[in-house]
Amino acid sequence: MDLLLDVNIVLDICQPRHPFADSAHLALSKCHREGGRMWLYAGAVQTMLYLLANGLLDDARRAGTALSRAEALGRSRRLLQVFSADKQWLSALAGEGDVFADDDPENEQLVRALDRFKEGGIRLLTRDDRLLGSCTTAISCADYLVLAPRAQSLEFIDLATQQALIRPRLERQVHRVLHHGQYIMGPEVIELESRLAATVGVKHCVTTSSGTDALLIALMALGIKRDDEVITTPFSFFATVEVILLLGAIPVFVDIDPRTYNLDPNKLEAAITPRTRAIVPVSLYGQCADFDPINAIAARYKLPVIEDAAQSFGATYKGRPSCSLTMIACTSFYPAKPLGAYGDGGACFTDDDEIAARLSRLRDHGQSGRYRHTEVGINGRLDTLQAAVLLAKLDIFATEVLARQCAAARYDALIRSLLSNIAPPYLEPWCTSVYAQYTLNVENRAELQNMLQSKGIPTAIHYPTPLHSQSALGLSSAESRSFTHAETAAARVISVPLHPYLEEATQIAIIRAVAAAYAGKR
Repeated sequence: MDLLLDVNIVLDICQPRHPFADSAHLALSKCHREGGRMWLYAGAVQTMLYLLANGLLDDARRAGTALSRAEALGRSRRLLQVFSADKQWLSALAGEGDVFADDDPENEQLVRALDRFKEGGIRLLTRDDRLLGSCTTAISCADYLVLAPRAQSLEFIDLATQQALIRPRLERQVHRVLHHGQYIMGPEVIELESRLAATVGVKHCVTTSSGTDALLIALMALGIKRDDEVITTPFSFFATVEVILLLGAIPVFVDIDPRTYNLDPNKLEAAITPRTRAIVPVSLYGQCADFDPINAIAARYKLPVIEDAAQSFGATYKGRPSCSLTMIACTSFYPAKPLGAYGDGGACFTDDDEIAARLSRLRDHGQSGRYRHTEVGINGRLDTLQAAVLLAKLDIFATEVLARQCAAARYDALIRSLLSNIAPPYLEPWCTSVYAQYTLNVENRAELQNMLQSKGIPTAIHYPTPLHSQSALGLSSAESRSFTHAETAAARVISVPLHPYLEEATQIAIIRAVAAAYAGKR
């Protein structure tokens, strides 16, 4: 549980005021011990500084010590700077300024600020009797100290910790957009495209409204049309095949490598026919597909390759970044991705000037200029607000990728130590992964999933039904070919929590729970 600290609690500790300081220290220690965050209200900075300086002057007068107001203010600034160093700042919003009709405007500001939080997720720590009597979320130090700790739920992906880390940057970026008001194709979109292209090492990045739309306009830019064949994997999220079907093209599936779950290059050439117009390998779970042999086969048949890099942005293949390996690459900024927005978003990458220009037109209704529609496109632009969020997250992305890789390495070591019947995810020696998912191949998956759920450990299945078996394709069992490795994977894979802020103790508990589920079944 988080705590919003009233000014009187801050002053009790910084001055300090006895006997209140002792209980305040104990309350803050309890919050930290239980994994809660402590918040300070940005709108109360001047009040904190003014009241603390006055308190220091009063103490000096009582002690007969000379202390000027300038010295008191300087000491107050230093004390508050130290105290706030490990706290979160809660911004003051416009709606929290119109409080002059209230008898106590400062208290009313705090009460309104609490409305932003999920019910039960935060308490206002105070010793103000009026707040304690009128605000249901207010709590005294004494009552908080005897409050039973809330059970901590384990998150599959922890976006809250990440947000706390970059909150000032996020708020600054978002407010910048609110003030300039360019919500469509604003300057943040242009800046983001430039930074993403530089990160990947390609000439062009064209952002889109989603990863799905990125794939769609990539196929459109290559002129894919009705009855063209597009080769892809049967083991991916439905968007991979959906965009092919939306254009009236025919998906042709190639089975996966059972170790990496990516399209098997050894089976690719046999799937090529005179009607093949493109190849779309998926870099699944954060690891790139084996692109050198794929690109070599594609070159022999003069076929373009599109990397579906929805899960692999930030990974590398033989020292080259994902999204720089093919004619066009597409990624997703869905919130759960390693680099995720606070809504949908995506991007296309290419070194080809002509393709980049066409991608830009296609995402904006096929416009070559305002109201000049030279071809039929879609409304597929990235919102400026999402670009602002992504710019803030991009600042820490490289650090988070390393943290993901460290967490995966800890999982690997734990699995080798504690599990004899399950292997860690296979990583090709020439690849690095961003571990969009940490996915195990297991027996009795449903039983394992139920047991982990009973222990409060969330899991996910990516993906339970291969694409060739999805009813939307309209294939009868007689028409649908069998893809053995994809079907086996769909029946056995299970993903466990992995994110940059996953603690080692949590990982140990997860793998021990997996081991307990299989104990005695060897």
